[in-house]
Amino acid sequence: MHKADFISRFGGVFEHSPFIAERAFDAGLIVEPLTASGVHAALTEKFRAASPDERLGVLRAHPDLAGKLAIAGGLTEDSAKEQAGAGLDRLSPEEHARFTALNTAYTTKFGFPFIIAVKGLAKDDILAAFEARIDNSRETEFDTACAQVEKIARLRLESFIPEND
Repeated sequence: MHKADFISRFGGVFEHSPFIAERAFDAGLIVEPLTASGVHAALTEKFRAASPDERLGVLRAHPDLAGKLAIAGGLTEDSAKEQAGAGLDRLSPEEHARFTALNTAYTTKFGFPFIIAVKGLAKDDILAAFEARIDNSRETEFDTACAQVEKIARLRLESFIPEND
């Protein structure tokens, strides 16, 4: 696979952060045939090697859960599917107000949006995690958010690359 094709296909796996795919490709970490686990390992290695400011940029590229972008239809296709799968596109006005309040408090405290891999979770599970994690330290939450970003990337890759190994 050519570099441009790889970046086009995998540059969005880590939300709006094609530099991760580019660095993985340039480092020779991409081996064909492509598998979800192989590509994930390569991308994750480069995400973890990124500077703290670059990783913060990846976190900040993620949308708020059930936030303004979701309402306006401005999510990436992957984010929209993930949020809809958790029922976040069908919140009552009260639930939406709760998510909005938590999003605001969380972003104000940590400087990046609340990130959780929503696949397999219901809105109540997400709210419970939101409420538990908002009391974390910034360092703990940064590490937790980065781990969640890696999990989201793995789930995205598993959805469109067959596993051959």
